[in-house]
Amino acid sequence: MKGLVYGGPGKIEWKDVPKPGLDKPTDAVVKILKTTICGTDLGILHGKTPSVKPGTTLGHEGIGVIEEVGSSVMNFKKGDHVIISCITADGTCEYCKKQMYGHCEDGGWILGNLINGTQAEFVRIPHADNSLYAAPEGIDEEALVMLSDILPTGHEMGVINGCVKPGDTIAIVGAGPIGMSALLTAQFYSPAKIYMIDLDANRLQMAKKLGATHTIQSDQEDAIKKIMSETKDGVDVAIEAVGAPATFDICQRIVRPGGHVANIGVHGHSVDLQIQELWIRNITITMGLVNTNTTPMLLKTVVSGKLEPNKLITHHFKMKDMLHAYEVFGNASKEKAMKVIIEC
Repeated sequence: MKGLVYGGPGKIEWKDVPKPGLDKPTDAVVKILKTTICGTDLGILHGKTPSVKPGTTLGHEGIGVIEEVGSSVMNFKKGDHVIISCITADGTCEYCKKQMYGHCEDGGWILGNLINGTQAEFVRIPHADNSLYAAPEGIDEEALVMLSDILPTGHEMGVINGCVKPGDTIAIVGAGPIGMSALLTAQFYSPAKIYMIDLDANRLQMAKKLGATHTIQSDQEDAIKKIMSETKDGVDVAIEAVGAPATFDICQRIVRPGGHVANIGVHGHSVDLQIQELWIRNITITMGLVNTNTTPMLLKTVVSGKLEPNKLITHHFKMKDMLHAYEVFGNASKEKAMKVIIEC
């Protein structure tokens, strides 16, 4: 079979790789129907994630059809259509019992990181009963791909950790797929104002269509000054959705006393924490890896039509064009790309 293989910083190759089999009785092998590229994958390509070793097949998102299940898998069978979670969970360890599946002692984020991932024709899913979701019939498969990672990440790490409440003023710094997912799911909680801050005019235009009440193009105007001039003393919740020192700094400077800074972005460098100013303002700062414990709820909202994540999809590719898909996604501003779908 073919897979997208990481060869070290700056190196990926679409090549022949061994088809996975069952290593343990709790495994499933899934034939990929549709997958996508995450900003985290670009981070790996740029050398941001040293845990990923050369030779690893990338990817941690997708939907597919079960090809084979181990003898201990109870909830799925050959031929079932499934959503692949970006988080693998054994369901029995100390962290899983706390619903901290991202820190599962025999899982967590391992797909496309510590083991081969979903940007291939087939993928092995450990702990299949707890790491797959049945894909409902009649629902847009492309929308379901968004449930693998970005929707639960934006919702849990941004909106829930940020304690977004009705009437809040919130700011999302970064209008990429994760920031947009936070935008979509924040509206469950009826904030009064949602500022979206980004450098890209095209993404800000999309954010406006998806529910942002205010947009700030940060290379054209000072985002901090604008927000502080338009609010009493800052925002209730500042959501960092890029993973860069500059965007984290915006968040810590625009949050009001008693507010929350919710970090979603994957950081590869240290940031300058202005603790000498923040300590007296009763600021809560959160960060972390998605647990996917809200995936079942988000799936229901997609099925009901209340949430339409397929609006984030801008480009489509065949799997044989995986390298071109990376080029387009890696030049998102030029290509006006948000989320791409790669179909087998």
